[in-house]
Amino acid sequence: MHFKSPQGMAQAVRLTGAGRLAEATALIQQMLQGGAPIPATARDPSIIDAEFTVLDPVPTSPMSRTGLGETPRRLSPRAVPGGRVAFRPAARPLPEGASFTTASHSEEAGTRAYKLYVPANRLEQPMPLIVMLHGCTQSPDDFAAGTGMNLAAEEHGFLVAYPEQPGSANANRCWNWFNAADQGRGRGEPALIAGITRRIMREHAVDPGRIYVAGLSAGAAAAVIMGAAYPELYAAVGVHSGLPLGAARDIPSAFAAMRSGTASGRGGISPVPTIIFHGDQDTTVHPANGSAVAAQAMASATGLRPTVSRGEVPGGRAYTRTTYADASGRGLCEHWAIHGTGHAWAGGSPSGSYTDPRGPDATREMVRFFYGHGRAGTETAS
Repeated sequence: MHFKSPQGMAQAVRLTGAGRLAEATALIQQMLQGGAPIPATARDPSIIDAEFTVLDPVPTSPMSRTGLGETPRRLSPRAVPGGRVAFRPAARPLPEGASFTTASHSEEAGTRAYKLYVPANRLEQPMPLIVMLHGCTQSPDDFAAGTGMNLAAEEHGFLVAYPEQPGSANANRCWNWFNAADQGRGRGEPALIAGITRRIMREHAVDPGRIYVAGLSAGAAAAVIMGAAYPELYAAVGVHSGLPLGAARDIPSAFAAMRSGTASGRGGISPVPTIIFHGDQDTTVHPANGSAVAAQAMASATGLRPTVSRGEVPGGRAYTRTTYADASGRGLCEHWAIHGTGHAWAGGSPSGSYTDPRGPDATREMVRFFYGHGRAGTETAS
């Protein structure tokens, strides 16, 4: 991506500062395309993390409230008037005894809706909880359909929460990972996501030592923030196509990090076990960001030993997996580089957006990693 108009970039920043996000998005999209007009309906889900796909050759992405990044092709679009793609995942019948319900949480930082999946395969003891943060333009239903996390919940017996970012908070429903006000404990969106987590703990039998957070794109960047801000709440973090904490503090720095990657993020954070997936052909969020997330997760650890293995999905993608383990052999960090894929959830279902069914199964591998990182929980639901 190359910006030919510094004046246009400055104008986009002014529009964003004035709260005129739709206009800023349209202007940035126009600059990204070298001045070609972009339909107002085409938003980008990266940073801004918009996840709309248009039917003509214009690229858009799941990472842009203001349209930063280039969006990967959606694999199961339904065309609607105006050259836009609408995703309507086919409703999968719930197993008898399961529920997938909508609720809302409010506190000083605001209000957010969320969906909660309770499996029919309930355990008699308190269950693990995985909090899933969608990418730009996605919804809880879309994200659940694409990742298949609810199916994994039935297999293993855990709860899944899907906080929802509304258009009133971000024009493309991206989590605002790049805003300084949304990067710390006890305020902004992190406070709301933590509040949803604690509410579920109060209302359901949750094992406080087995709570995890994961996300895609802007949601992945937000998941990194949650792990750093609430290390006593989340036992491990899953990051798919995301960025490290501190990669950006505003829109211009977010563009730079997404376009070229970042060598590192903010240091001095509490280490939280982290599993990372990133396509090496990702043109929305540069693959260097995946390496930066891994480096940040290990920054406070010593004596970790890397083990590199390579594999290939039968008929699908090859990948390189690097595991960093301590002296006991316990993996603190895993980094999966998926070869030949772009900005999409590896091994996901085409019934959701931003998925690559040919990739290794990121959902299954995240659950496997999470289950290896339970701890004695000290966090309460209060």
